[in-house]
Amino acid sequence: MGDLQSLRVFISCLDQQTLPRILQVCSGVYFQGSVYELSGSEVCLSTGDLVKIIGLQLLSVSCEEIDTGSSYELPTEYSGQFRLVAEDLPYNTIEEIVGLCPVGVDACGSFIFTSSNELTIDYFTVPAGKQLTLLTVEIAEDGERLARCHVVGQNMAAAEILLPLSLKGEFYEYESDRGYTLQEIMSSARLSCRRFRSTNMKNSGAMLVFSPVYEISAIMHMRKNIVKFPSSLEVDVQDVTEQFQDLVFITPLSLTEIASQPKESFPTLAEILDAPEGNQFFNCSWFKELQRGRHLVLHGCGHTTLILASTPKGRKEKQYFFISERYGGRMRRRAREFGSVYELYLASTQSPGLKVSVTRHYEAVEEEGMPALSVGEQLEVLRTELTDGLWNKSGAAQKVESLICKRTMEVDDEDDEDEEDDSEEISLPLFMPGNFVEKLSDNKKYKLSDLMSSPLPLDVKVVTRDKELEKDPLMGLTALKLEETFTETIVLASLSNKPDWCFELPVRWLQMSLCFTTDHLPWPGDEPPELHVETVTEVTEKFYYEYHKLIGKTEEPPPRPPKRKPSNSEAPKKTPKSKHASPKVKSNVTEQLNSLSLHQTKGKRAPAPPPPDDTPDQPPPTLPRKSISISESVSLPNMYVKSPMKTQKAARGLSDSDHDYESIEDTLNPPHESLFY
Repeated sequence: MGDLQSLRVFISCLDQQTLPRILQVCSGVYFQGSVYELSGSEVCLSTGDLVKIIGLQLLSVSCEEIDTGSSYELPTEYSGQFRLVAEDLPYNTIEEIVGLCPVGVDACGSFIFTSSNELTIDYFTVPAGKQLTLLTVEIAEDGERLARCHVVGQNMAAAEILLPLSLKGEFYEYESDRGYTLQEIMSSARLSCRRFRSTNMKNSGAMLVFSPVYEISAIMHMRKNIVKFPSSLEVDVQDVTEQFQDLVFITPLSLTEIASQPKESFPTLAEILDAPEGNQFFNCSWFKELQRGRHLVLHGCGHTTLILASTPKGRKEKQYFFISERYGGRMRRRAREFGSVYELYLASTQSPGLKVSVTRHYEAVEEEGMPALSVGEQLEVLRTELTDGLWNKSGAAQKVESLICKRTMEVDDEDDEDEEDDSEEISLPLFMPGNFVEKLSDNKKYKLSDLMSSPLPLDVKVVTRDKELEKDPLMGLTALKLEETFTETIVLASLSNKPDWCFELPVRWLQMSLCFTTDHLPWPGDEPPELHVETVTEVTEKFYYEYHKLIGKTEEPPPRPPKRKPSNSEAPKKTPKSKHASPKVKSNVTEQLNSLSLHQTKGKRAPAPPPPDDTPDQPPPTLPRKSISISESVSLPNMYVKSPMKTQKAARGLSDSDHDYESIEDTLNPPHESLFY
C-alpha cells in the first residue's frame, strides 16, 4: 500500500507507463462546481472511494512563487523562458551528486558542477572552478563505480575523465544563463522539480516552482461513466493498486467502441447502462426493448448494405423502412406514375429507353410549344434538346429545354400492320403538365438483391413474404418505392430470453452505452443456436429526413413554367361586380339579371329628348280607359327574360335567326375554360 499524499503530488510524480493505477480517497469529501464545467458531469470524491486512473492529459502548468506562496496557471504553449536557479548547498561527494540528480544527457542538457578545490586524477589536474559535465556512471573491472565527466581544457581542448563516486570535496552546481521554455521544463524529469527565475527579471525576480495540472480520466467504482477532473483538487489519496488488482470496474462502451472490438470478443453478454433517449428514428418492436438494465447478447459486428424504402401517399399514413440485402421475400416491379414531363425526364435519366402511356387528354397550346396528347398514346423517351417554344414580346421564338419522345398510338390486333408502324417524334417542354404511367414488359418475381443492382428508384409490390421473419411488415402493402442503397456499421444483437431472434443495431443512429458482463451465454454448451435476423426495420419520418440531410442530397425542383400571356382574342373579359355583392360568388346569370334595371341605358335605346322650352308647365292629358273583359284582365305570365347576350350579339352583327330564346346554360362559361384562363 502506498504512502498517503496529495493528489497533486502523486500525479506530478506518476509514470504514465504504469497506468492504470487504483487510488483510494483518504481524506474528507471534496466537491467543486468547476468540475462540472470541465468534465460535463458531476464529480464527488468521498472518503473511501476507489478511483481507477486510466489516462492523463496535460491541461496547464501551475506556477508558484516560493517567497510569497501565490500561484497562477500558465498555458502549455507559453512562449516565455526561465533560467535555472543553482542550489546553494554544496555536495560532499560525487556519489551524492549522482544520487540526487539524474545522470545522462537529455534534450535539455546535463548536470554541470564545479569544485572549489583543485582535483588531481591519474596525473590529470582539474583547476578549481572548472566546469564538469556529468555524463554517465560506469563500473570498473575491480567493481569500483566511476562517474564519467566532460571537461573543457585550455584552448577549448575537450577531454573526459573518470571520477570515483567516493571522491570527497566541496562541489557546487554551476548556474548558466541558458533559458528554458515551459514545454522543455515539463518534458524533463530533471528540470520539472527545480527552481527557476524568469529571464526578464534577472536576479531580482522571484523564484518559481512549476507543477503540471492534468485532466484525469478515471473510472470510479460503482459508477457507470468515465469521469474527468483536474489533478489540482486538494484531496489526499493512497495507491492501492496491489491490494485491488482483481477488482472489476465497469467500463461503459458506446456502440461505436463495441463495433471496433476484435471478432474474438463475440458472442458475449452486455448490460445496457444508458438507453437511447426518445424515439425519434425507429418504429419497430426491438427498439422498445432497449431499456436500462436489460441484458443483450452481442453476436458480432460488421457492415451491411441496406435499402431505403417508402410507401406511396394515400389514405394511410406514409411509412418508411430500411431493408437488409438479406431480405428473402419476392417482389414484382410495379408501373410508376408520373405527374409531369419533368418527372418523366428524371426517371429517363436513370432508366434509358423508358416507355410510358398517356393517361389523360391534353389540348395543344401552340404559343407555348405544347403538343396535344391523347389517352392511350405510347411514348418512348429518346433524348433532351433545346426547341423553339415560347414567343417573346418581339415575336421571336425562345429556346426551351424539351424531352424528345417517339409517339405511337395503341392499336388493336385487327388493325393493319401499317398502322402499327405509324409513329412520329414530338417534343414535350419540361414545364408541361401530363399524366403518364410506365409500361412494363415482364411479370417476373425478383429478389431484393437483384433489384439493388438496377437503377433506383423502383416501384415494387411484395408478393411472397420472407419466411425467416415472424411477421413480414412489407407483405400486404399496396406498393413500395425502393429509393436508394446505403452502407451501415451494425452490431448484431438479440434479447437474452430470445437469443436466436436477432436484430441489427445501426451504430450511427443509436446513442447508447453498454458494458460487458461475465455471465454465461444463454445456451447450453459452446454451440450457439441458429440465428434468425430481422431484415426489415420500420423507421420514422424524422429518420427519413435526417438521413437525406446527413448525406446532403437535394433534388432540383422542376423548372417553373413561364407565365402564359393570352392573345387579345383570348383574353377573358372582366365582369363588373355589383356594389352590394354578397360574400359568396354569384353565377354569371345572377350577375346579368341583377344588371337589368329600369334606370340603365347601356345597350338600350336612347331616352326621349326633353320637351321644348315653350311648352307650358301642364300635366299630360288623361286618356280614357279601354273597356276590357274579365278574361282579358288576367295577365299572361312572362315566359322568358331576354338575355343581355342578345344585345351583345346584335352589337357584333351576329344573327339571332337560329332561335328566339337563349337558355341559361349559354350564359355560363365552361368550368374547365375558366380554370384554364
